[in-house]
Amino acid sequence: MMSIDDAVNLVLYAHKNAKAGDIFVQKAPAATLATLAEALTKIFESTSGTTVIGTRHGEKLYETLLTREEMARAEDLGEFYRIPADTRDLNYSLYYSEGQESISHEQDYNSHNTKQLGVNELVEMLMKLDYVQDELKSWR
Repeated sequence: MMSIDDAVNLVLYAHKNAKAGDIFVQKAPAATLATLAEALTKIFESTSGTTVIGTRHGEKLYETLLTREEMARAEDLGEFYRIPADTRDLNYSLYYSEGQESISHEQDYNSHNTKQLGVNELVEMLMKLDYVQDELKSWR
């Protein structure tokens, strides 16, 4: 879950702190679509209900933000991960014969293994957003 302000702050942080080729990823909690629907239903006091249609062809169940290879090189900056550019040459024999064991111990960083927000946490997060507040006022 990332607000527009969060996205802008990430860009500004990266602009100020990046070296050429760096990738920055914000550490952020996630929520399922069901949780988001329930939170919005609660905020807007809707009685319309929702219908679960299941996963459609081509839909992802979660979003991978960093692969385990990137996690092995990532620098933890508190609110963000910084992944420096991979400047290795293509000397495949080095990696074929020796490999990099640390990669085997990492896992992807994705929306499935980050903090999952509950309905009340998501309501609290959404209620801080001006555009939700404005929309809520127009409904009343």
